[in-house]
Amino acid sequence: MSQLQGLTYPVGIIGVGNMGAAMAANLLAHGWPVYVCDIDANKTQHLAQQGAVVDSYPAEMASKVSLLIVCVVDGVQTRDVLFGKHGAVQHMKSGQAVMLCPTISPEDVEVCAHKLAGLGIQTIDAPMSGGPARARNGAMSLMLACQDVVFEQHQSLLQTLSNQVFRISQQPGDGARTKLVNNLLAGINLAGAAEVMALSERMGLDLTTTLNVIQQSSGQSWIGNDRMRRAIADDFEPRAHTTLLAKDTKLAVAAAQQIGFETPLGQMTAETFARALAYGLAREDDASLIKLIRHETRHDN
Repeated sequence: MSQLQGLTYPVGIIGVGNMGAAMAANLLAHGWPVYVCDIDANKTQHLAQQGAVVDSYPAEMASKVSLLIVCVVDGVQTRDVLFGKHGAVQHMKSGQAVMLCPTISPEDVEVCAHKLAGLGIQTIDAPMSGGPARARNGAMSLMLACQDVVFEQHQSLLQTLSNQVFRISQQPGDGARTKLVNNLLAGINLAGAAEVMALSERMGLDLTTTLNVIQQSSGQSWIGNDRMRRAIADDFEPRAHTTLLAKDTKLAVAAAQQIGFETPLGQMTAETFARALAYGLAREDDASLIKLIRHETRHDN
């Protein structure tokens, strides 16, 4: 299987939820041979219609690809699809590479990279950001921590996936650290946006006008505008489930605590997302955080 820069080669994607499916569709549209695998067979059907080859288990696709993209939810799933009962490493060979895209702890990345290195398999620590639409258009952000030789080997693939590739370091784990910092701020911004929009609503302001002002003024944030536009339209169909930022903010606070760094705003935000899950918003879009704020700030509380 050729891995020369500028040439396409077989790529496997484990986990084709919102982001994984968007990445697969992008690669297929650019002529890459793509193999996909997901525990939910319904998620692979649409990609099969676009030309993807569907495999039942990670181990099944592992020998067929030059690079394996892991796009599952968390560290537990990441370890399982790589090293579990039907894990990919059963049929991987020295010289192949694994690209880790989930938001997981730096320690999980380092453990996986160490185990893979022992088998001669290289790791690209590559958490992503930007949402499914940007992933589909190749405009999402990728935060890469990997050896230079690995980056150069897979540069054409990385450029297809993202026009916003950030080289963090050559040490797997640093990509995860960068993503946690980013997502903690995203969570803080979203919690703040939900709170001020709920406040605006209580003040009797027109929410669309208010958000238009914020978007063009000092209070703007990308995630605040994106999510609150949905909230104003009462659109909570999940693009990014509330569980994801709940997980990510918790991981970020834990990473800060490990190095003795206090994050009062981060801690408050993580607690806010935890309350959102308890309130029943886990499977809704994280724009639904405004529902929690409305509930907690009612006059009769």
